[in-house]
Amino acid sequence: MELFLSISQTRNFSETARRFGISATGVSRMITDIEEELKVKLLLRSTRQVTLTESGQEYARQLEGILWRINELQSNITAISTAPQGVLRVHSRVMFGLGVLPALIAAFRKRYPAIHIELTLTEAAVDLRRNQFDIDFRISPPEEAGVKRRKLFQSDRHLVATPAYLAAKPALRQPQDILAHDCLAYQLPGDQTTWLFKQSEEHTEIAFQPRHLCNNGIALLELARLGEGLVLLDDYTVANDIRMGWLVRVLEDWRISNKGFDEGMYATILDTPIVPAKIRLFLDFVADHVAGPELRFAAHGKAAGLHAPTADA
Repeated sequence: MELFLSISQTRNFSETARRFGISATGVSRMITDIEEELKVKLLLRSTRQVTLTESGQEYARQLEGILWRINELQSNITAISTAPQGVLRVHSRVMFGLGVLPALIAAFRKRYPAIHIELTLTEAAVDLRRNQFDIDFRISPPEEAGVKRRKLFQSDRHLVATPAYLAAKPALRQPQDILAHDCLAYQLPGDQTTWLFKQSEEHTEIAFQPRHLCNNGIALLELARLGEGLVLLDDYTVANDIRMGWLVRVLEDWRISNKGFDEGMYATILDTPIVPAKIRLFLDFVADHVAGPELRFAAHGKAAGLHAPTADA
């Protein structure tokens, strides 16, 4: 099959013979054997050129995908049978990447020193195949085809501010009350900034003019800690601030979001027949430390990326 595919690309028996280190006569004999087995003519040969029949063109087209899958399978099987090693390219949203992953990567390296992790943090969506990432940690479930997801945990968003800020502003009892407040919002596509509020069957969407707008959750958290206003962030990223009294949660009876209510943390990988060992091991390791409603808070608390506030606490 590899010989025939080579001939379909080079249209030359001698060139294919050189590629595989055998004689041109040997190549010709093998192609004849294939034709006899298939009972169909694949090539038209003359002293000047080699052309493919219609059957030969279709055979070559399908062989390319089949041989690629065989090579991929052999590589994956070899990776499973040998010690896990190589470069693991990981992409993550910034808050999770700073707050959780560094401590886990350091612990993972002690267990699997031959696996080297390249960590990239951005707020932008990535294409695993085009951007050549092995794993993408994202806050929304993937929508594109050709990927598999592993849900690590479901999270809620908490609306928080400093005690000093809240003491100087009107009380917050209903979603509409945010309009009398300074709101710090995450920058999303579109001209209008809105927060979604959900309580039982009641859904409310409030549009507002943000006091500050930013595309980075860390910066929004710091602004909130400095008393600049209300901020809406994932529960596990503000849990320690709330526990220490640096921030206070408001409108606790409402679920609040800026996009939807199915957010959490999803590990996304390409949908391949066999998951390479280095990917599988790292996913299992991360899941063992963050999966579920309790572990995600503990894992985030171990990171040094987020620090205590320095003002207005």
